[in-house]
Formats: sequence, C-alpha cells, structure tokens
Amino acid sequence: MALRQPLTQLSKRTLPSQFFRSTSIPAIHQHRSNLASISTPPVVNNGTNGKGTAIVFMNMGGPSTTADVGNFLSRLFADGDLIPLGRLQNYIGPLISRRRTPKIIKQYAAIGGGSPIRKWSELQSSEMCKLLDSISPSTAPHRPYVAFRYADPLTEEMYTKLLADGFGGGNGGRAVAFTQYPQYSCSTTGSSLNELWRWRGRLEGKGDVEGAIKWSVIDRWPTHPGLVEAFARNIEAKLQEYPPETRNNVVLLYSAHSLPMSVVNRGDPYPAEVAATVHAVNTRLGFKNPYRLVWQSQVGPSAWLGAQTSDTVENYIKKGQTDLVLIPIAFTSDHIETLYELDQEVIGETGLDSIKRVESLNGSEVFIKALADIAKTHLEENVACSQQMGLRCPGCVSEKCVESKKFFASQQKELTA
Repeated sequence: MALRQPLTQLSKRTLPSQFFRSTSIPAIHQHRSNLASISTPPVVNNGTNGKGTAIVFMNMGGPSTTADVGNFLSRLFADGDLIPLGRLQNYIGPLISRRRTPKIIKQYAAIGGGSPIRKWSELQSSEMCKLLDSISPSTAPHRPYVAFRYADPLTEEMYTKLLADGFGGGNGGRAVAFTQYPQYSCSTTGSSLNELWRWRGRLEGKGDVEGAIKWSVIDRWPTHPGLVEAFARNIEAKLQEYPPETRNNVVLLYSAHSLPMSVVNRGDPYPAEVAATVHAVNTRLGFKNPYRLVWQSQVGPSAWLGAQTSDTVENYIKKGQTDLVLIPIAFTSDHIETLYELDQEVIGETGLDSIKRVESLNGSEVFIKALADIAKTHLEENVACSQQMGLRCPGCVSEKCVESKKFFASQQKELTA
C-alpha cells in the first residue's frame, strides 16, 4: 500500500530458492539478533567518501501511538498520489480524516495502542545493513535510515538526519532509496519518491548541486527469489495446521491493498506486479492449492479494485468453503491492515478456526537476507533506477511525477562521474 522482466536491472540476476537455504543466518526474534556477530571483511570505501552508504527504507508508516492517529490521517488524506480527490483534495481530505480519526483510534487501541511498522522497519533495515557490510565491503559501512510518508520519521526528518550525519550539504556521499513496497504503484512508491525529490530540492537545492547526495532507487522487486521464498515458507508453515487429508484443498487468498479504479485505469503497474508476486509464490509452492488474488482496505464510495477480501471470505463461507488462508502479499511487516483488518475484522468476525492468516515477514531471516541481496546487486550494477521507473503511466498528467522521475534518472551521470 512489482513482473520481473523487464522491470528492473535486478531482474537480470535470478537466484534459486536453495540460495536462501544454504547459508544460515541466526534466527531473529523481536529486536534481538545475532547477525551482528557475523564476521565481516575489512571495509573498503570505494567512492563513498569514507561515510559509507546510506540505505533509506521508504514506506507508508503508521502512528506509533493513538495520539499520533490524527496527524497520520491528515497527511494520508492530503496526499493526492495515494487518494486522489481532485481539486477538492484540500477540503475533502481534512474532512474525511477528522471523521475517521475516532474510529481509527479505536482500531489502533485494539492492536496494542499503535502500529508496529516502525519497530519492524528499523529492525529490518539495521539487520540488513549488518549483513550488507559482510557481503558488500566495498560500499560499507551501510547506514540504515527509515523514511515514512505519513508518520514519524517523516522524509524531512530522515533527510535532515542524513545531512547531520555528513551526507550531502557540500560533502557528497551515496544514498539508496529502497522502497519497502515490493510492487510499484504511483500511489505508494511513486508518492514516497515524489516526497523525497521535494525535500531534496528544499534542503539541498534543485538540479545539479555540487556536493549533494548521490541518489539511486530500488523501486520494485516483486519476484525476487528471497521474497518469494520467505512468503512460501510462511504459507507452508500455516498449511501444516490443517489435517493432511484436506491440506491441499485449502484455498489461498492472497490479499493486497486495493487501489481506486481511477488509478488503475490510468495505467498504474501495481495490479500486474502483485499478480506477478502471486504467480511466483505459487510456482515455488508447486500450485498444490487453489488460490485467488483479492484486495482490501477500500476507502470511500468511489470504485476500487476488487474483489474485496472481506466479501470474498463471506462468499466462500456461503458456498461451503471454510478452509481459507489469508496471505498479506503486498506488505513486508505487520500493521493495521493485518493485525486489525484481517485478524479481527475479516477473520475474527467469522468465528471459524479454519480461516487463518499467514504470519507477516517481520523478522524473517530469509526476508532480511533477500533485502541484503537486492541492495548488493543494486550497488554492484550502479544504476540510478530501473528502466521501468522512467516510464509514466499512459494516463499520467502529474507534472510532479514528471520532474521527480527526471531527477532520479539524472542521477545516473552522478553515479558514473
């Protein structure tokens, strides 16, 4: 809330699932990990001016406490890239956010008082950087940062911290914007990149600026073998909770955050890229189970991409199909859409033990190893962004999108200078 060919330069390298089984990484539980104990080769800073490489995890974010919900929703509904409300965005957005705030506060209270997405993002980024120091010493040390679109730490806060840490501001340095939406959408990754471009202009200047941060972007990774393997293992673990005689008849419901049909119809690549992830995971699983791709989290009365997850579960129950497994296929960690919408609303309201949810990726060692491999490959290839990112949606009319894409593509000459 990404088809492998020819989506990204990362696509050129395909790793078998055995790669993610052959080298063990100590298990990660909550905030504790032994990854730091991995022996690392000597650090050689090649083109990083001694500072290393900043790896910036970009995501939507979520309110860490119920007191943060109002500001979170205000920012969310003000973003026309995510929820396009037209010329009345500045009026309708605040109105919707104020009306929804009391309800959403109750939902966050029900999952413990706030979103865990910051905790998981900081854990994933820090553990990935430790591993990346080991497998990519020439670009080490790798320094983790998190930039959320609608919650702290916001993009502005992250960029200010980069400058304080000696990146940019006349000092140069290398940073990678690493989207944590595996599948690209203009409303998610596109919005985060637009925001990053905006703050770069405000804090370092527009165009070619001597000594500014050299940016590159990992803009999608929908069928990376490690991502696929991490999903597949969690699905297999959940299926073991069903009796052997019925296990292969359990319906897999891959659930992704929906999009307004206005976004889909202008040519947004997200639906196809989510479908690519689903196909890759099912290929790894051997297509043993029937499955469907469904969509959740619709907001407002306008038309959204369906079928809706909640309607699908209800309709299958009516048809007598009650062995269902929900898989959050477009999320890389738990947040309100998994812990409340899926667990408490969609599943909880059925009262059926036979309807379950697959564990989110969270601290999966396979997933963190995948993140490190994606970043290593990106740094080795030394490309500013994928070729696919430069292609605008057929129906795009956003000048902000034009300028943002132009900026990140222009970083190629900075990387190869």
